[in-house]
Amino acid sequence: MASLESGTRIRRAANLDLAARHAGFTYQLQAVEAVKGLPYAALFHEQGLGKTKIGIDLALEWLRSQEVDTVLFVTKRSLVQNWVEEIAAHSHLKARVLDQNHSSNFYALNSPTPVFLAHYEVLRSEERRLALFLKTRRVAVILDEAHKIKNPQAELTQALHRLAPGFARRVIMTGTPVANRPYDLWSQIFFLDGGKALGRDFPSFKAKLDLTNDLWEDQALRESFEMELESVFARIAPFTVRETKATAGLQLPDKRVSNVSMPLAPRQRELYDSIRNELRATVVFGDKVVEDDAEEVLKRLLRLVQLASNPRLVDESYFEAPGKLAPLHRLVSEAVGAGSKIIVWTSFVANADWLAHEFAEYGAVKVHGALEMDARNAALAAFKTDQRAKVLVATPGAAKEGLTLTVANHAVFFDRSFSLDDYLQAQDRIHRISQTQTCFIWNLIGTDTVDEWVDSLLAAKRLAAQLAQADVSREEYGRLADYDFGRAIREILGADE
Repeated sequence: MASLESGTRIRRAANLDLAARHAGFTYQLQAVEAVKGLPYAALFHEQGLGKTKIGIDLALEWLRSQEVDTVLFVTKRSLVQNWVEEIAAHSHLKARVLDQNHSSNFYALNSPTPVFLAHYEVLRSEERRLALFLKTRRVAVILDEAHKIKNPQAELTQALHRLAPGFARRVIMTGTPVANRPYDLWSQIFFLDGGKALGRDFPSFKAKLDLTNDLWEDQALRESFEMELESVFARIAPFTVRETKATAGLQLPDKRVSNVSMPLAPRQRELYDSIRNELRATVVFGDKVVEDDAEEVLKRLLRLVQLASNPRLVDESYFEAPGKLAPLHRLVSEAVGAGSKIIVWTSFVANADWLAHEFAEYGAVKVHGALEMDARNAALAAFKTDQRAKVLVATPGAAKEGLTLTVANHAVFFDRSFSLDDYLQAQDRIHRISQTQTCFIWNLIGTDTVDEWVDSLLAAKRLAAQLAQADVSREEYGRLADYDFGRAIREILGADE
C-alpha cells in the first residue's frame, strides 16, 4: 500500500510526460516488448546498437504502466554525463543524480523524483540507505555496462548482489557480457536470478569455462569446454535478448580489421629479449607455461607488452624511436590526408601523453584516466566538433564505453591489453549507429613479440564469447577454434628452447 501511495504522490508532484521523444528502431521496440513484463532481464545487444535508448524506453513503459514508481539507472562514473544527455534526448524526464555527497543524496531520496542516475560506487557507499529506500518505493534498476560486476569477489559486486532482491525489476545491459572470459557471465546473471540459471557455485562454473593454455593439446578437455560453453546461452535464454549488427538488420558500413606487423627497433629488441629471458625463468616450469590468468604472470607479461609498445614505459633512459612509431605516423598521415579523423588507442597513460605530443601538428587531443573528468569531456567535445582536432589519443579504460565517436572512421591500436572487452568496446566507438563511412581498424604488432600471443588470445576469447552468446553455432565454432594461444605463449617465452 505504501508503495502504491508513493507512486501516486510522485506522479502528481512531477506531472510527468512519459512519452518518448522519438520512436526507436524496430529491434529496439522489440527488445522493450520482450522484457517489459519480466521480473528480470538481460539486454545483451552488441555495442553500437543503442542500448541506452532501449533502457530509457523501458523505463518510460514501466512508469506509464505503473509497474514501478521509480527507476534507477546505474552506469560507470565516466558515463554519468553521457546518460544525463541521453535521457534528455530520448525522453521528457530529468534524472536526479546521486553521487558521493551523502547529504544531497539524503534529500534526493526523500523527494518525489521518479528517475535517478548513479555511478556504481554510489551503490556501494550508499548501500544501507538504498536498502531502506527500496522498502518505501517500487523501484526498477537498470545496470548499464553490467560487466562492471563480473567479479563476484569484488566488494562492489557483493553490495549489488545484496541489494538485488529489493528491486521490483532488474535489468542488466552490456554489449560484451562475456567481457573477458566465459565465466564473466556468472556474477551478472546472479544479480538477476540469485543463481537459478547458472547455479550458486562460482568456482565450479569457472572451472568448466576457463580458456587455459593446455586446451590446444588436449582434445578431451576441448570437447568438454565446448559442450559447457554451448549450454550457457540456453540456460539464460528465457530472460535474455541479444541482437548483433547482423541480426538487427542495421545497415552499417563495413568494418575492416587489419594487422600491421613490424620489427622492433634494434635497442628495443635487445631490451625485449633480455626481459623475456628473465621472465621465462619465472613462468616456465619444465615444458609448461603456468596459467595465463594468474595475476602475477599477467603482470609480468604486461611488461613485455610495454616493451613491444614503447620501452620508455619500462626504461626511462631509452632514446630510440620504437618500431611501431613510423607505421603509426604513416597511418595517421594517410587518414588525415583522406579528410578523416582517427583514434589512436593505447593501454598506457604515459603513452597517451607521449603520442598526443607526437601528433600535435594534427591538433591531437587526449583522454585517459589520469585526467579530470572535465578535461576528458573537453577533449572529446573538441574531437567531435573542432575540425582542427584530427587525432584522439585515448586509453580504453577512459573512453571505450558509452561514447559515439563516429566523426572518425579510422582507429589504430598502438598496443592491446589482454582484455577482450577493452578491444571490442574501443573499436566500436566508431562502428555504430550514425556512422556513414567504411571503418578501418589497425592492430600494430611487433614481430616475434608478446603482441602475437595477445592477438591469438583475443581471437580465442572473442570466439568463445560468440558461442556463449549464441552468435555462432557449435559447428561453426569447431571450424574456427584453434586454441593457438596455448602454443603461441610457449614459443614467445621460449619454453621449448
